[in-house]
Amino acid sequence: MADAAMTMIRRPHRRSEGEAFTGPVLYRVADAMNVLSMSRTVIYDLIRTGRLRTVCEGRSRRIPASAITDYVALLEREAGGKQ
Repeated sequence: MADAAMTMIRRPHRRSEGEAFTGPVLYRVADAMNVLSMSRTVIYDLIRTGRLRTVCEGRSRRIPASAITDYVALLEREAGGKQ
């Protein structure tokens, strides 16, 4: 997992006023699989259907951290009506 952490692009994020930390900005598909606890097939299905956004630079496809956050929020909204 240390190798995976090394390949993530990082930038500073703000947690609260005056408190900053560094977190990944872009995830490889393999890293997103670990973060979301989903298979490669499911991740690519989410990308294909537009439920999980990606960005491309050259031949590399990356998943923005904001896209993962948005996807989790979408799941929470969808689950909200099913309780």
